Amino acid sequence: HSSLVFSSDDSASAASSMEVTDRIASLEQRVQMQEDEIQLLKSALADVVRRLNLSEEQQAMGSRRGPTKGNNEFMIQIYLSRSAKQRGTSGSPAASAVTSRSAASPKQTSESGRASVARKAGAARVPPVRKTPSFDLQLRKSGSLSSYSALDTPSYRSPLKSPKEGYVKMYLKGRPITMYMPKDQVDSYCLEARAELPCTKLKLDWVYGYRGRDCRSNLYLLPTGETVYFIASVVVLFNVDEQLQRHYTGHTDDIKCLAVHPDKITIATGQVAGTSSDGKQLAPHVRVWDSVSLNTLHVLGAGFFDRALVCLSFSKSNGGNTLCVVDDSNDHVLSVWDWQREDRLAEVKCSNESVFAADFHPTDSNIVVTCGKSHLYFWNLEKGMLVKKQGLFEKQEKPKFVLCVTFAENGDAITGDSSGNILVWGKGTQCSSQKVIGTNRISHVIQGAHEGSIFALCMLRNGTLVSGGKDRRLISWDGSYQQIQMVEVPELFGPIRTIAEGRGETVLIGTTKNFVLQGSLDGEFMPITQGHTDELWGLAVHPWKSQFLTCGYDRQVSLWDSSNHQLIWTKSMEVLLDAAQSAGFHPTGAVVAIGTQIGRWLVLDTDSKDLVTVHTDGNEQLSVMRYGPDGNFLAIGSHDNYIYIYAVAENGRKYSRVGKCSGHSSFITHLDWSVDSQYLVSNSGDYEILYWIPSVCKQVVSVETTRDIEWASYTCTLGFQVFGLWPDGSDGTDINAVCRSNDKSLLVTGDDFGKVHLFSYPCSQFRAPSHVYGGHSSHVTNVTFLYDDSYLVSTGGKDMSVMQWRIV
Repeated sequence: HSSLVFSSDDSASAASSMEVTDRIASLEQRVQMQEDEIQLLKSALADVVRRLNLSEEQQAMGSRRGPTKGNNEFMIQIYLSRSAKQRGTSGSPAASAVTSRSAASPKQTSESGRASVARKAGAARVPPVRKTPSFDLQLRKSGSLSSYSALDTPSYRSPLKSPKEGYVKMYLKGRPITMYMPKDQVDSYCLEARAELPCTKLKLDWVYGYRGRDCRSNLYLLPTGETVYFIASVVVLFNVDEQLQRHYTGHTDDIKCLAVHPDKITIATGQVAGTSSDGKQLAPHVRVWDSVSLNTLHVLGAGFFDRALVCLSFSKSNGGNTLCVVDDSNDHVLSVWDWQREDRLAEVKCSNESVFAADFHPTDSNIVVTCGKSHLYFWNLEKGMLVKKQGLFEKQEKPKFVLCVTFAENGDAITGDSSGNILVWGKGTQCSSQKVIGTNRISHVIQGAHEGSIFALCMLRNGTLVSGGKDRRLISWDGSYQQIQMVEVPELFGPIRTIAEGRGETVLIGTTKNFVLQGSLDGEFMPITQGHTDELWGLAVHPWKSQFLTCGYDRQVSLWDSSNHQLIWTKSMEVLLDAAQSAGFHPTGAVVAIGTQIGRWLVLDTDSKDLVTVHTDGNEQLSVMRYGPDGNFLAIGSHDNYIYIYAVAENGRKYSRVGKCSGHSSFITHLDWSVDSQYLVSNSGDYEILYWIPSVCKQVVSVETTRDIEWASYTCTLGFQVFGLWPDGSDGTDINAVCRSNDKSLLVTGDDFGKVHLFSYPCSQFRAPSHVYGGHSSHVTNVTFLYDDSYLVSTGGKDMSVMQWRIV
């Protein structure tokens, strides 16, 4: 479709957008792409024939079974035999593989370029099956599509190597990706060689963040002086005085509830259902573990619970031998377990509405109290049955939600509700099986104890009741339910979600804005843990300090010190109403650029966090902000398919737009600069690898020019040096982030399944082995090494956590 015009007129040739050699290379590239497209069409045709024949066969057989579903996340190229004559057949082109999904459209929504959130919600994934890539497709002379013969149905096509041209070709979603190797490797490279595992490993060093936004009763102080709480799939044991964290990492997905045994050593935690990377369903379950050794003691209920676990509590009066659990099924099933024998003693449908708390009576291990939307129930365990008595509100107006429950020393149940009232349910003289149990009637009311919902109640050792809620007030009450003290938590921290007794006079608070605060009832509360409150994508490391920056959809930009695990500063971008998507430091470290979801980007002073400048390019998500190594240019990758280039002066304080690199047919996902700041490489949503001279916004199509470029960083997910990171049957969006270590010996990836993988670098052997690390419960959105390779930092999207890994 293109013609090449030669002219002796120098001005004419000078006016050409490319040199002759570049145009020839461009034409060769276009021809190759057209061949690839033809192969894709043949693949789609083969798939249609396969489906038609399967349908015809099933209709003829009257079978109710549907056709076998292949892995439609990963399409394979049709591989034709050299000629029909060589095979000795007529009109029977050999083909491989089949299932098809169209390549990414030129302009996808911002969600399509990111991880599939539906998968995080538990949608099953069809695991790929490794088979020989070949099958025959026969066309009858009449033209009808029939007589399909499948020798084998692969879902993966091995990469191909061209010894002559010096490239490797791999396939993602059926799209061929050609990656040229450096000249000095063309003769020696062997595609079949086995890559080695790195001798280096990762150890989880620190977890930033806390899940208070939507979880209750998940904050406790242990006798060891450690505060215990959870975020993502990690339970954190944090010694504030010694500034040390330990981590229980036995869970495979989001933890939603936590209970501490009366012995203050044994802990129970419950998780949601999930899906493993190979498509297997992970059942929700309870893990009981030792907080000293971090060893798992028992696993309860795998296969019994539905969706997730929302409430957990150990009994108090029988040595903590029983555990009550409420799951998140439609009926919110309440079950009681002998956890040491892993034996379920009783179960009952609790409520078809939300359940917020479940707790054993302090003096009777046969009584469990549950509360939630429009209900308060007293359950009595008798002969393997749980018998329900409703809490009777009588003259008291029934609240929409009963949000929390605790117990007085005398056994009275105390509840807090959405009307801001504290109700006391008096201990009466009702008898059951020769035992005195609490009645289900109100004996005392603290009307309007709080303005708005009461989220938390805590009975201190000295008999003082402490309440907290939406109004951010922490109020203490004496034994006669008279108010003693009241302190208001600053708005910055958010409403009070949970309260726990600390050491001495101290109180611990978890808030809905994911802070853990420590303070006293007559003093100031200070944060000991904090984190983001919405989906997290932006991550950048300081070029010469042990600092990193995070930013997310909560419009918060936070600078952290990795050495002392402290927040240096945080800045809210609510003035701009922009959710932050990406970040990048200037090589001097003086400023940092932040990209948002609506095309706006800003530059902040790293020391003062002052705003340096604001610009807008397009109106779509800015996925990448990357300064050149010499600091003279900033490249911005956008979801509008363009790479915007800015000239940078005055150490990142002055910006002038050079232009935009145009050539991608899908959104920009990753960018890297060459060591000499002369070249740029980019990846896009349709798995293209393009090269640029950013100073003139010109695409470079000459393979001889680009194959030996040395890259200052390696964050692109596609390229010869990294293609071994892609697993069999992989969707092109499975890997969200890649980073090469500064010493060029390691490569790390963050994937869609909450895993961090550590490879050796270069990673240019098919199916390279890796060390795999869990902890995140959502798609891992970003990974990066600190400037000196001492630590690795990873961010979880929906789990909002930041994890710091020591390299050992």
